[in-house]
Amino acid sequence: MKERVIQLLKNFGVQESALAEQNGHPLHFNRDLGFDSLDSVDLIMQLEQEFGIRIPDEDYPKLTTLQGVYEYLQNEQQVAEVV
Repeated sequence: MKERVIQLLKNFGVQESALAEQNGHPLHFNRDLGFDSLDSVDLIMQLEQEFGIRIPDEDYPKLTTLQGVYEYLQNEQQVAEVV
């Protein structure tokens, strides 16, 4: 899963080395990677397509950091396994 997310971020021109440089804090898409609001929405749409899920608008704030994306996708995966 993490590799798929990293590949999506590379589509935005993010270097893998930038993903490793978190300096002890969660990597924030806007602050650390320079994403604007359109980039963020585009990323969410690509996540939906890549992982075959629907992300409701109210969940968007959970997806502002790389760690948040990982946790969200893991949670969605666990819910899908239960159903």
